[in-house]
Amino acid sequence: MAAPWKSALLLLLASQAVSSVNVSDEEEVPEEWVLLHVVQGQIGAGNYSYLRLNHEGKIVLKMQSLKGDADLYVSDSTLHPSFDEYDLQSVTCGQDVVFIPAHFQRPVGIGIYGHPSHHESEFEMKVYYDTTVEQHPFGETAYSDGTDTSRKQASAPEDGSQEEQSVLWTILISILKLVLEILF
Repeated sequence: MAAPWKSALLLLLASQAVSSVNVSDEEEVPEEWVLLHVVQGQIGAGNYSYLRLNHEGKIVLKMQSLKGDADLYVSDSTLHPSFDEYDLQSVTCGQDVVFIPAHFQRPVGIGIYGHPSHHESEFEMKVYYDTTVEQHPFGETAYSDGTDTSRKQASAPEDGSQEEQSVLWTILISILKLVLEILF
């Protein structure tokens, strides 16, 4: 009688394990990110594939190497970035992520490099538009499309830490002057 319960419990645990694996396979992205494109491809060892990004605003590139190791190079000064000439890069052995700021000159060049450690690399890159609101240093809010709002923000909490740092620097400089006066 114990054998049927053991097999039922084992089946229940196995189904829970499979369902938790399926949930963890889905990648989580912030809700402020809007999926624009999905690009899949293959690249030979030591070769580049080039893409051009024309979309304005803050863009997030998330590339997963499905086989091998593909690396990501991004530039707003050349349409053919490489490991010698780039502005942004991600060269991990797993998921590569690059955040392209809104101020980058369009078109942006994207280079995907097939690492020589593998004969061929397969990748999937998802391109997201980031709609999050940026906080300007003067307390004004700006959206990623560059438009400012007229609402003023309350003073930032880091103002207090800047005052503390200023007081500490003043004390440190006073002590240093005193030590120098004593020595000379």
